[in-house]
Amino acid sequence: MKILLLNYEYPPIGGGGGRLAAKVGAGLVSRGHQVRVLTSGMAHLPVESVEQEMEIRRLRAFRQREDTCSVPEMALWVVHAIPAAIAEVRRWKPNVIHAHFAVPTGAVAWVVSKLTGVPYLLTAHLGDVPGGVPEQTATLFRWIQPFTVPIWKGAAATTAVSSFVAGLAERAYAISPQVILNGMELPGTSPLEKHESPRLLMVGRMSVQKNPLLMVRALGLLRDLPWHCTILGDGPLLDEAKAEAIRLGLNDALHERLDFRGWSSSTEVSEAMRESDILLIPSLSEGLPMVAVEALAHGLALVGSRIGGLADVAHDTGDHANARLFELSQGAEGFAAALGSLLLDSNELMKARNASLAMASRFDLRHSLDQYERLLVSAAQ
Repeated sequence: MKILLLNYEYPPIGGGGGRLAAKVGAGLVSRGHQVRVLTSGMAHLPVESVEQEMEIRRLRAFRQREDTCSVPEMALWVVHAIPAAIAEVRRWKPNVIHAHFAVPTGAVAWVVSKLTGVPYLLTAHLGDVPGGVPEQTATLFRWIQPFTVPIWKGAAATTAVSSFVAGLAERAYAISPQVILNGMELPGTSPLEKHESPRLLMVGRMSVQKNPLLMVRALGLLRDLPWHCTILGDGPLLDEAKAEAIRLGLNDALHERLDFRGWSSSTEVSEAMRESDILLIPSLSEGLPMVAVEALAHGLALVGSRIGGLADVAHDTGDHANARLFELSQGAEGFAAALGSLLLDSNELMKARNASLAMASRFDLRHSLDQYERLLVSAAQ
């Protein structure tokens, strides 16, 4: 098949949704399909390139940051992407379109499909579904939700990256997307290294949704225990998080318990995971975070909030629990209690890490590719 992959975010721009699109695209190429990508660009990135045997075209639509995209920037990308995608369809004649994110990418796929007749598969991630990230998109969806209904109804097939996202889509649109869990290539297993002092890791945008201030305050309650935390990510709350670390005595001239490294590449994220024991996910909402899936493959225990988007990847009950979860209503004290239970018991920490390794097989990219390939072939017929 010829597959036109549409996504307003694509590495190095964006987060887990872009990384998933890249993995799926490259995986389909390895199975003999042809894939072309139409995505966002920035001044420091080439307009056209070939990556993993895929032709990438990046449209410059005045996006200012790699890690975030405003609503006006999304709208500008849609305006640029519609004629570019139509031209690509007429020139290259793809059999099917794979659109990641119902908003804004789905709007492009819907228009192009209506004008050219090429069917599209829609993959929802979280913030593109009403109720996914209410603190950021509630107002937006009050205005645009009626206009998104045709995007969902017009798709040849729909998928969601987790059971939580699928449930949100069903409530909003009376459609039941097929759940295809985020997958990744699983590295070869090796014995887990036991560190003298537990190494913690947080990866994500420093935003309200990711809740970094709660994490810093929880660590402040655990300052007397041995640990070191690496934080990878940039965003509007970064400076406030750094200031909070100083206020709590975690970072000063003599000690730096929190290492803020800023925005990091996927390679840097993987390297940090290889050196860590526990991934911290205090988020207010998640779809199915790619970073959590990657953490399983590296044998990291998970400590996070009890939210729907972590249900597929973090289990805190039973003999094979790989996580410790807390209720957001418990605040920093609840987070500290969940994390402290692993910091105080190295045997429990190692059991949770091994449970993550065992769970990782559920997220083998090959399983995800099988499902995407079947749906794309069916949609193209």
